[in-house]
Amino acid sequence: MPESARVAELRKKHAALSAKVEQVQQSPGSDDLEIVELKKQKLRIKEEITRLSAV
Repeated sequence: MPESARVAELRKKHAALSAKVEQVQQSPGSDDLEIVELKKQKLRIKEEITRLSAV
């Protein structure tokens, strides 16, 4: 997969995770551990996007 396609795919995943984090945070009785894990996933994806974009 070309790098630009990979970056585009990662950006979509990052946006989807952002939406999921918002959804979980707004739901009553939200699970803090789930939110933390989603945010960690977002950070890993962002780091990968940055790494691929710098090449």
